[in-house]
Amino acid sequence: VEKFVEPTRGVGMELLRLLCEGMGLRPDYFEGDLTGGDVIINVNHYPPCPAPGLTLGLPPHCDRNLITLLLQSTVPGLQVSYKGDWINVESVPNAFVVNFGHLLEIATNGVLKSIEHRAMTNAALARTSVATFIMPAADIPIGPAEELVGEGNPPRYRTVTFDEFMRVYKTVGARRESVEKAFKL
Repeated sequence: VEKFVEPTRGVGMELLRLLCEGMGLRPDYFEGDLTGGDVIINVNHYPPCPAPGLTLGLPPHCDRNLITLLLQSTVPGLQVSYKGDWINVESVPNAFVVNFGHLLEIATNGVLKSIEHRAMTNAALARTSVATFIMPAADIPIGPAEELVGEGNPPRYRTVTFDEFMRVYKTVGARRESVEKAFKL
């Protein structure tokens, strides 16, 4: 597990550095406490389901963290919400799917959006995925980066600690609209 977690976290941190560069933030903006919490690994296994249209592997949700790296199997099942429709995400061997979480949306003042997604079952084949979540420390404030706020671009989200965020997230649910409504100014 360690041989997987350390390099995967490294990929996530490099992606965050590159995102910073693209948005005009200092490259180390997300280092330290903003990514200093636990690295959580979820291994999800979805057995074959004879009626996949009648059940979901995971219901629609946005991730609760900054960034998620998802290693999919070759069996399709991940879908993302796009303009009211669900779009299948192609499985690419030896590649990660990268999801932006709610906290990245808050930290970037909405420049980057969290991705609502779900997992579907397959009628004939089992599907397994491995999700790596990069989490902030529990008690640090997370709010829009000062560099992304200014005249003509006010803060769109209130500053919260990760603990407070998780209390609200667990209460209102993980759907995009619910979390956005809870934290938008």
